[in-house]
Amino acid sequence: MKPAKFDYYCPASVEDALSLLEESGFDGKIIAGGQSLVPIMNMRLSAPDCLIDINHLQDLNFIDFDDDNVKIGTLTRQSEVEHSLLIKEKCGLLSEAVPFIGHVQTRNRGTFGGSLVHADPTAEIPLALLSSGGTVHISSKEETRAVALEEFFVTYLTTDIMPTELLTQIHIPIWKGRSGYAFDEISRRHGDFALVASACQLTLDDYNKISKVRLALGGVEAVPLLVEEANELMVGEELSETLLDKVAEIVANTVDPESDLHASAEYRRHLAKILSKRTIQTAYSRARS
Repeated sequence: MKPAKFDYYCPASVEDALSLLEESGFDGKIIAGGQSLVPIMNMRLSAPDCLIDINHLQDLNFIDFDDDNVKIGTLTRQSEVEHSLLIKEKCGLLSEAVPFIGHVQTRNRGTFGGSLVHADPTAEIPLALLSSGGTVHISSKEETRAVALEEFFVTYLTTDIMPTELLTQIHIPIWKGRSGYAFDEISRRHGDFALVASACQLTLDDYNKISKVRLALGGVEAVPLLVEEANELMVGEELSETLLDKVAEIVANTVDPESDLHASAEYRRHLAKILSKRTIQTAYSRARS
């Protein structure tokens, strides 16, 4: 199929893009990588009156850092993040998650911010950033605001971003001290959407007790899920089989996956328990070493 008729704009600056968004409102859509939007338009699931192409806005294409955060521009290609030595050094969890995204061609074209705005609950980038404690920066003609990932995802394929706003950059906290991370997912084939994915980042104190932890799951809710009850349980504890079993029980009681042609809800709940334990163990082991 082909998309419905639309007008096409190629703004020369971020300010121009924001002006176009202000004018078009609900009738306008940002396009960058197009890995999600173009198929949706081709299937007539979305029919915007105009597309605003931001591919030439190089101010939105960067990877940088300061003492506390790694900063990534929304237009940065996923492959750039995948091969960045800075990301490998400062954000190991993200570096481990990105190669799971689709295939090489997908990552060469797909943008970092586009994955977040599309908000697929099985997507790797949203899950990794939720586990890291990331913050998105959203601009409009009037202001720029910062939103924590926990508040950014509203429901399935829906975020807190308004029609007149543009995601400009993402800040990812640099975990310091004795920190470890892990990402894992189960899919039918490599490159397919995950049936369930798990991401964990944690920090240990001098006695090998968990001082900070963020376990998050994808594919088990309408949005990526931060398992807060399990995270609270683990703080102050040294990892043990008993603790892992308690976490798995909390996960099983918290997640609410759906059944579809790829997997049943029961199977997804089982995977959530297994992957949670696996990523916690790996993250803990890495933090100790």
